[in-house]
Amino acid sequence: MKSRLGFFAGLSKVILISALAYIIAMIPVIKDLGISPLIIGIILGIIYAHTLKHKTPLRWSSGVIFSAKRVLRIAIILFGFNLSFQLIASVGLSGLLASLIVLATTFILGIVLGEKVFKLDRDSSILISAGSSVCGAAAVLAAESAIKSEAYKSAMAVGTVVIFGTLAMFIYPILMKSGLLFLDDTGYGIFTGATIHEVAQVVAAGNAVSHNAEVIAVTVKMIRVMMIAPLLIFVGLWIAYEAKKLSANNSDNKAQVKVVIPWFAVGFIVVAGFNSLQLLPESLVHGILVVDQFMLTMAMTALGIETHFSKFKQAGLKPLLLSLILFIWLILGGLLITHLVLL
Repeated sequence: MKSRLGFFAGLSKVILISALAYIIAMIPVIKDLGISPLIIGIILGIIYAHTLKHKTPLRWSSGVIFSAKRVLRIAIILFGFNLSFQLIASVGLSGLLASLIVLATTFILGIVLGEKVFKLDRDSSILISAGSSVCGAAAVLAAESAIKSEAYKSAMAVGTVVIFGTLAMFIYPILMKSGLLFLDDTGYGIFTGATIHEVAQVVAAGNAVSHNAEVIAVTVKMIRVMMIAPLLIFVGLWIAYEAKKLSANNSDNKAQVKVVIPWFAVGFIVVAGFNSLQLLPESLVHGILVVDQFMLTMAMTALGIETHFSKFKQAGLKPLLLSLILFIWLILGGLLITHLVLL
């Protein structure tokens, strides 16, 4: 009975902090900066972890862990309602190619630099690369759930998304208006959607130039979002391959290695396919997406509650430097790729 009450107490705590994150996100200054409730949720969670967590019963942690794991996976499945195959068709071949090439090159570059140059562990490299290449915090959460990494590594990756995504949101419109990008509004929309981290940041950067640029940027960004599922499946296969190779080289450990494909990634694709059929009224889909964003905020809040700054000190500056290099690549490499696909 006590454990059940502890579970609901922990879950209620996450819900209340997430609701507060929503209220803060509605403040005009915060809203104009494109800072989503997800980001505020993890910040509030970390603040709670360092101030009040030690005063709460340990049995409350089951509700927090449930939010960080189960709620997250359901939220990622429902995230598929943001997408449809019609959306992909509407952006054209240029937008599709730009999204895919930028995503693939950024993710691979992040993994190689993270593991080979900065000597980061595999999980940190995957999380930072996923956040930079796909869709920011949501991609970090999805990858974290797939590889089952430690909470502080996800929080660290989300932090880099906030820093460099926010910088991009301000820098891109300045570069565009100064004529340094040599792009029209359509090209700018493709460039912005293919390279900026968070959806909210893409909206802000696109809107700062024109409505047309904003629409194209968000559409291209949604294509990147759709690639969460294939990326997670790829990561699952890759991890299984590495484990199998390690097992083969280790005579003491010949256990059979199972290929683990994240079921929620498959669910994400199924939901996106179902949404493409347009069987549900728009009002219902909108309601589902509102609930989904709150669930994602709950997951981020729970992640923050399970994070402690002492872990960040151990990691040092390497994760930030990796994210900086990927940010520079997204600007320079992304601009080159955008020009090439528009030829």
